[in-house]
Formats: sequence, C-alpha cells, structure tokens
Amino acid sequence: MNIKNAPAGTIRAALRYPAFRWLLAALAVSQVGDWLYNLALVVLVYDRTHSALWAGVTTAARVVPVVALGPLGGVLADRFDRRRIMITCDLARMGLMALLAVVAAAGLPIALAPVIAAAATAAAAPYLPCAAAVTPRVVGDADLPGANAARSAVTGAGIVLGPALGGVLLLLGSPAAAFALNAATFGLSALAVLAIRARGDLNPFRPRRAADRPAGLLREVARGAAALRAHPAALRLVGADIMCSTLYGTQTVLLLMVSRRIGLGAQGYGYLFAAIGVGGLLGSALAGRASRSPRSRSVLAAALIAAGLPTLLLAVTRWPAAAIVLTGLTGLGAVLVEILTETSLQRTLDEDVFGRAYGLAFPAAIAGIVVGSVIAPGLAVLLGGSGALVAVGGAVLAYALLVLHRPRRATRAVPAPRPAVADVVAAR
Repeated sequence: MNIKNAPAGTIRAALRYPAFRWLLAALAVSQVGDWLYNLALVVLVYDRTHSALWAGVTTAARVVPVVALGPLGGVLADRFDRRRIMITCDLARMGLMALLAVVAAAGLPIALAPVIAAAATAAAAPYLPCAAAVTPRVVGDADLPGANAARSAVTGAGIVLGPALGGVLLLLGSPAAAFALNAATFGLSALAVLAIRARGDLNPFRPRRAADRPAGLLREVARGAAALRAHPAALRLVGADIMCSTLYGTQTVLLLMVSRRIGLGAQGYGYLFAAIGVGGLLGSALAGRASRSPRSRSVLAAALIAAGLPTLLLAVTRWPAAAIVLTGLTGLGAVLVEILTETSLQRTLDEDVFGRAYGLAFPAAIAGIVVGSVIAPGLAVLLGGSGALVAVGGAVLAYALLVLHRPRRATRAVPAPRPAVADVVAAR
C-alpha cells in the first residue's frame, strides 16, 4: 500500500501532502538535535562541576521557560506570520547552540551553559504553537489524526535517536561537536519551513485576524483560557494529558526503584524508558483509528486505563520482561491521550484563538512532568516505591472513571474543516 491509497486518518495518509512532509522534516531534524544536545549539555555541566545540583539546575533551565513563556508563544502564533516566527526561532536557536559550542570548546565559565540553555528554550516558545496551528491547514480534516500521530512519532524517534547519536559524538570528541551539530539541525529546519509553498490568501502560515482582538498580553491569554473553558470536551482532554504528563514525571523517579527491585539495576532504568518510547510509537500507529471512533469518551477512558492499570501492576510484578511490557503500555496510553487531545483542540477551537489556547494547554502538560518528578520522592518516602505506583496509577484510573461518568454538556457546533488550504498547498 502506498501513500496515495492509504486509509484516511493514518500517518501514511497524512504524508500525501507535500507541505506537511516539509513541516514534519523540520520537526524531525530539530527534535533529534534537541535530544542529542540535552545529553551533551548534562555531560558538559557535570564533567566541569562534578555536581548533581548543577546538572539538575541546568535541566530545570531547559524546562522552566516552556512553562513560563508558553502563553506568550501562543499569543505570538496568533498575531504574526507563523513562517517568519518559526524561522526566527530556528535561527535564534542555531546561534545560541553555536555559542554553547564555543563555551564547551574554549573552556568558558560553565555558568554560561544553563543561561544559554534557558535562552534557547525561551526562543522556542512560539514554535510548537505555530506548528500545531499550521498542521490542520496543510492536511485535510480526515487526515488530521494521522498528521498529529506522525508528529508524535517524530518526537518518539528523536528521544531514541538523539541520545544515541549524542553518545557516539561524546565518545568521538567533546560536547562541542554535539552542540555544533544541533546548530546545524536548526538551520536545516529553517530551510524545510522555507520549502513549504503558499499562495496569497491560502497561505497556511497567515493567522486569521479577528476584528475584536483585545489589546494587551494578559487579555489575549485570558481569551485563550476562555476558549478552553467554552469547550468541556477540550478541557476534559487537556486534563487527561496533564494526568499522563504527571505520570511520566513520577516515572522518572519510580522506575529507578522498579528496576532495582526486579534485579535489572541502573541499566534496566534505560530499558524501561526505551519501552515507554516503543509504546509511544505503537500508540501513534493506533491514533488514527482511535480518533475516528464516535465514542470519544470511551476511547479517552481506554487510553487512560492503558496508562494507569499497568502502573498499578508494576507495583507487584517481579519479572523483568513483564515490567518492560507494562511500562511500554503506559507509553502507549499516554501518547494516545496526547494525540487525541491535540486533534480535538485543532478541530474544536476557532482558528483565531487556537495559538493562545494551545499556548496554555502545552505548558500545563509540561508542568505536569515537573510536578510528577517533584512529588514522586515524597510519595516513595510516605508509601514506599510500590505504594507510590499504586497511588499514581490509581489517580489516572480515577480520572478515567470521571471521564466516563461526567454528564454530557452541549457545546457549540464544531466549525467546518477548511480543506481548500490543504488541497491547494498539497497540489503545488
């Protein structure tokens, strides 16, 4: 089966659109570079300082700007030409990575590393809201789940390939080489975005400008929040995504305890996280079929159960193979929830406020990872490692029950898809 006759809603179907292929290529090269650079950054800081605290501060410097500046990125995505924003983000990050390479190669003060890392993350704040807003304009509505699944699969592949490539570069040279390569990936990403062709009013990068656009950053962010509140189904999905992100955050701590308990040691920790990545890729493959189901509540609840129930079972399993399979299932469920959430937001929210709403939803999910990683040690102290897994898995299952039993509320009609943009851009 080739991409021309692939079933609607699948990854292969989404790849029919040349504009989306270029967008996906831009995301792919930058994702691999980002994960490569993350490994090299931690190694550089730890080798220079021999301090776990410094390594933790540097990691936090990469995460905090996403949460703090995500709403601003969403406002920018709704206000300005998204192609220019994405290319500006890429060029800024390319320059910052080149500067980080100089810091590593020239032995400049290591305090510069977390500062540059934070600046690079801040420069990326508008990028993902722009990419998410452009996606439904370069593919047909029926193929939107497949497009989001492809983007999720690219992220999963980046998690696997980036650190592996970074490890090779660290063996062959210094972290400076990894930073220089990451700078090059941002240049390639900018070129891929430039290759997306558009014409006149059908430009997929041009946001629709609302006549009643409020003035001021806080008012525009508030409008994004109001758009989410107006759609209970969207809020339900965002809540599910935050739950799964919090679960992932706890796994960064609790899976180390699981690995030691089942006899895999510290090395097994890597195996368990690799299983999460593999499960996520399987979840991406199932996303198209799941998104086409008319029983959206049941599908969302099933995805949450796929993430929560294996977490409960991890509390009692003693077999390494079983632990790896169960951990993979949590990744499958979490990625399904992520793709269902993104597709629902793209289909439900008005285009003129989508960036601002996404600029709130995405940082909230990232904040869930931070919260999960912070509360996991406390839960482990209070309840033990197994008890903490039961508590976290039980919370996810409780949310699944809430999804199933929450009374239905009427929402306004979903705006009609705009296939003209995708069809014209795909034909060029």
